[in-house]
Amino acid sequence: MRVGMLEKNGIRDFYALESSRVARRFRGSPFEDASLEDQPTTWLQSELRAPVRPSKIVCIGRNYAAHAKEMGGNVPAEPLLFLKAPSSLIGHGDTVFLPPESARVEHEAELAVVIGKRVRHIPREQAMSAVFGYTCVCDVTARDLQKTDGQWSRAKGFDTFCPAGPWIETDLDPSNLNIRCLVDGNVRQDDRTSNMIFDVPTLIAYVSRAFTLEPGDLIVTGTPEGVGPIVNGNWLTVAIDGIGELTVHVANAVH
Repeated sequence: MRVGMLEKNGIRDFYALESSRVARRFRGSPFEDASLEDQPTTWLQSELRAPVRPSKIVCIGRNYAAHAKEMGGNVPAEPLLFLKAPSSLIGHGDTVFLPPESARVEHEAELAVVIGKRVRHIPREQAMSAVFGYTCVCDVTARDLQKTDGQWSRAKGFDTFCPAGPWIETDLDPSNLNIRCLVDGNVRQDDRTSNMIFDVPTLIAYVSRAFTLEPGDLIVTGTPEGVGPIVNGNWLTVAIDGIGELTVHVANAVH
């Protein structure tokens, strides 16, 4: 099932996207086995919004060996965790705004796990039971600030620095998916999730030992090699097998 957040008449709700034109609204939260309304409705791509309302966005650093190498770092012995601010979230068709505080902002295409139930200290063998589905994310990063600040909260957390979408795909095997990043149609990143150092169940179990995971939370699983700059006027796309394409515009912030 594809689950999307649509905004209709100023109201945002979860919908089951049954085709490219037809959707049915959930009665309640889709994370709680909510039923669907009987009456379908039509929908447009322009109505899509970020498909989650997470209490936290937990990201994984250096989870592909080639990316760790290109960043001049070692492969970590355990998953390297950091957080992005929930206020950084935007959806398909929205705009990443480049802050004047940074001279170099870069893209990082990633597969994100959407948590479907409240879990804490879940063992790896049971971890996949916590998954609701998967979506595309771009971990937008102010690379110069990441280096100078010494920690990553500001560099990763600016408003609009977490495009997610276009929807959640619930029926998907995350173990060997092609993940690509395109800037103005040119491929910058192209790899497979099978090359992740720590796989999805390992990440869920590890993260749940630090944070209680709530329905709608995101675990963003790391980026392949090929990260690079984005500039004013770019169109940025993250494409993942079985999910689709998340596309956003890039523009200078106006204050």
